[in-house]
Amino acid sequence: MDWAQVDVAVPRRSRPLPGISMAGFRQNVPALVDIAMVAHPSVTLVVDLTEGDGLVYDAHGQHQRGSFVAGLLPGQLRAGGWRGECLQIRLSPVVAATVLGVSAELTGTVAALEDVWGRDARQVEDRLRAAMSWDERFTIAADVLGRRLRARPPADPEVAHTWRRTLTSSGRVRVDGLADEVGWSRKRLWSRFRFQLGITPKCAAQLVRFDYAAHLLAAGHATPTSPTFTARSRRSPGSRPRAWPPRRGSRSTPLHGLLHREPDTGHLQPGPLSGRRGTA
Repeated sequence: MDWAQVDVAVPRRSRPLPGISMAGFRQNVPALVDIAMVAHPSVTLVVDLTEGDGLVYDAHGQHQRGSFVAGLLPGQLRAGGWRGECLQIRLSPVVAATVLGVSAELTGTVAALEDVWGRDARQVEDRLRAAMSWDERFTIAADVLGRRLRARPPADPEVAHTWRRTLTSSGRVRVDGLADEVGWSRKRLWSRFRFQLGITPKCAAQLVRFDYAAHLLAAGHATPTSPTFTARSRRSPGSRPRAWPPRRGSRSTPLHGLLHREPDTGHLQPGPLSGRRGTA
């Protein structure tokens, strides 16, 4: 895929939403795009903004069209099309548990956005398509997400703290130590974390280590040499550490190449492989 032919837009830094990152993509030249999405420590919403035939995604051997939500560890997932425009929204599992309401049930699955948000999905898509700029689209998306965050009870503070510590430590933290930090037993933390976020604390740590190693590789750096880190970060349940073989005649690229994590916040922004940045 030629990223020089893709405009990328991100929200202004003056309007951050904790645990939420957004990026807009517009493909300028008609060409077959085939992107392999690899495991990532977030729940991903991809909103198709193309008029007519747009985004196509393939999950578990089933071809679907339109906007979708990819839960944690969605398995083999590809997305693409000939020419299109989409808004990618990544939610930390803690935020997703509130915004989506069924975040835990999405683990290991890919679902149409309409199946998750019902009629609201179509209304949001229509508003985003009608917007005149990416800046307006980001404002609309932030308003929708903010209202859903305010309307629903948040995840347990102990669960949120455990996820935050797992992310900021790059997955190198012991569950027993986290349980001591929040004042819960290991069993209670394991149970509540899995109930609200859909994965266990141990699996979350593996996923974060994998993501950290993938970003190091994408940036051209060697991964840490610790045997424990190497063995676990290269292999997280339901994921593969590289893009799947591209289909014949397609241009395939791993989606991990698009983004990097800001070390202080854990938020994701377009990285050096994302082509040129569009204007918001």
